[in-house]
Amino acid sequence: MIRLEQVSKTFHLKSREVEALKQINLTIEDGSIFGIIGSSGAGKSTLVRCLNLLERPTEGKVFLDDIELTALSNGRLRKERRKIGMVFQQFNLLAQRNALKNVCYPLEIAGVPGNQAKERAIELLKLVGLEDRMYNFPAQLSGGQKQRVAIARALATEPKYLLCDEATSALDPNTTNSILELLKEINERLGVTIIVITHEMKVVEKICTQVAVLNEGEVIEQGSVQEVFLSPKTKIAQEMIYPKPKYDNRNFHGKVFRLAFGGQSSSEPIVANLVLKCQTPVNILGAGTEDIGGKAYGQMLLEFPKDEAAIAEAKKYLDSIGVHYEEEDADGI
Repeated sequence: MIRLEQVSKTFHLKSREVEALKQINLTIEDGSIFGIIGSSGAGKSTLVRCLNLLERPTEGKVFLDDIELTALSNGRLRKERRKIGMVFQQFNLLAQRNALKNVCYPLEIAGVPGNQAKERAIELLKLVGLEDRMYNFPAQLSGGQKQRVAIARALATEPKYLLCDEATSALDPNTTNSILELLKEINERLGVTIIVITHEMKVVEKICTQVAVLNEGEVIEQGSVQEVFLSPKTKIAQEMIYPKPKYDNRNFHGKVFRLAFGGQSSSEPIVANLVLKCQTPVNILGAGTEDIGGKAYGQMLLEFPKDEAAIAEAKKYLDSIGVHYEEEDADGI
C-alpha cells in the first residue's frame, strides 16, 4: 500500500513560489489500478514524482508498505525504490540499445548476472508481445512498441508498483487501447498495483478501479471510479468528467437532463424504453458513451417536453435501472 499524509510541495523560483501540491492525503491499495486525473498544471507529474521521492515533498510523509520513505537514508531509499517501476510519456528508451538490452539495463544496474538478466528480459518481452522485436532498436519501433518495451523495462526488477505518467498521451486511440489492455493484464496476472497519471477520462474509465481528481495541487474528489464518475460532487470535477457540449443558435423549450452511464448493459435500449414509458418524444442533444466489455460508460443529454407526468415516468424508469440523472440548466448548455 502507498499512503500519502499531508504531502505538500513548493517550488522556489527566482521571483516567486509555486505551491504545486497542497496537503495531499491519499491511500492506494495493493492490487488496484488507481487513476490520478487532472488538467494540465494540476500537479499530476509532481505528485507521481513524490510517490517514489524522485521529488522530495516540502511537507508531509510518504509511506510504502508502512515504511516511511521520507525518513529513510539515501541508501535505504534506493533499495525501497526498486519496488516501484515507472513508465513515461516519451518512453525514455536508450537509442543505442536494442529492445532486449533496454530491458536488461535496470537489471545490470541491480547487479544481476548477464545470463539471468537476458533470460528475464526475454520473458518480459514475451509478456508484452514483442518477442519478435527484441533485437530491434527504438528507431525501428512504432510508438506503441516503444511503450511496450518501456513497460517491460519497468517490470524488470519485479516491482510491486508501476507508475504510469501519461503513458498513453503520445499514442493514437487504437494503440492506447492496446496498451491499456496490456496494463490491465499485468495487474491481473502479476498482481502489480498500477498508478495511472492522466488527463484523459477514457483512460480512467477503461481500466481504473479507484480515482482521485486533482486540481491546482489539491485532491478535490476521490473514491471508486463508479462513485466519482456517476456523481461528481464539485463543480470542477463535474466539468472535468462531463464537459458540457456547446450548441450554437439552438433554443430549448423543454427540460434537459444529463444521464450518466456507469456500467449498465450497452445493449439495453434505454432511450427507446424511455419514449415508450413516457409516451412522449425525447430529443437527444448529445451523447458521449462507450462500450467497454459490454457495459455502457459515459453521458447523454436528453430534452423532455415540459410534461411533469411524462418526466415523473422517465425518472421512475431511470431509477429502476440504476441510471444516474441530473436536471441541467438549458441556458448553460
